[in-house]
Amino acid sequence: MKDPGERKISRYFKNGGVIMIRVKTFTNELKALHTMTELTELDNQVNDFMKDNGIENVVSVSDSCTSGDGSTIGIIRVLTYKSAEA
Repeated sequence: MKDPGERKISRYFKNGGVIMIRVKTFTNELKALHTMTELTELDNQVNDFMKDNGIENVVSVSDSCTSGDGSTIGIIRVLTYKSAEA
């Protein structure tokens, strides 16, 4: 089953080369007084994904917070990386 948090983007070049760009999203709920622990868990989740999939060429990493009732309640981390798989 395809991971709903992962997308593939292919880039084709005039010389016939192909670079596969992939985008993977990770999410985590943030609870009051536990933020540092939850951010460390999110870091570990992303690092484990990169290690398990042999990712060496990261294009970007970005975070965005989600909110509810005026408070930050979650975080979404987006990892964009180059993949050898076409």
